[in-house]
Amino acid sequence: MKLRFLLFVITLILMDQCVKAVVHFNMPLHSEISLVGDFIKLYHIENPGMAFGINFDFKYTKLFLSLFRLIASFLIVAYLIQLIDKKSNITLLICVSLILSGAIGNVIDSIFYGVLYNNAPVNAPFSLFNGQVIDMFYVDIWEGYISESIPIIGGTYLSLWPVFNLADSYIFIGVAILLIFQNKVLNN
Repeated sequence: MKLRFLLFVITLILMDQCVKAVVHFNMPLHSEISLVGDFIKLYHIENPGMAFGINFDFKYTKLFLSLFRLIASFLIVAYLIQLIDKKSNITLLICVSLILSGAIGNVIDSIFYGVLYNNAPVNAPFSLFNGQVIDMFYVDIWEGYISESIPIIGGTYLSLWPVFNLADSYIFIGVAILLIFQNKVLNN
C-alpha cells in the first residue's frame, strides 16, 4: 500500500514539475495564453514569496520559508506513513498525498529553481533555497483599479484570483475535500 501512495505522490510531483518546466522554457515571463476567452489563461509569473505573492522585506525570509516548507514536507511524509500503517480511510490517504505532493512540488521550486532556472530574486544572498515558484494558471474573475474612496485598498490594482500552479491546486483540493467531508473521512 505504501508503494501505491509513493507512486501517486511521485506522479503528481512529476506532472507539476513538467508543467512548470514547459512554461519556464516556452513562455516569456509575464506572457499569457488565452485558454477559455479572457476567463481562463496561462500566465507565466514567478512568485518570490508565499501564497498570493506575499513577501516580507527581510534578506533571509525566503531561506526561512524554504526551510519551513522542507520540514513541513518531512512531517507530512511521516504522518502519511503513520496513516497508511493504521489502514486509515482511503479518502484521507488520498487527501494527505495530494497535500504532500503540492508541498514537495513547491519545495523543489523554492530550494532548487534559483540554481536550475537562475530565478532567485536579485537581492537574494544566494541562489540555493531562494528560488521563485513558477505559477501559470489564472482564472480572471475580476481585476481592475479600486476607487480611492474605498478605505485601505483604495487606489490600488486588485485581482480577485491568484495565479497558481498544479502543486497549489493539489494542496487546495486535498484540504477542500478534508473540510467538506471531514465527518466521513476522519471518523472512519
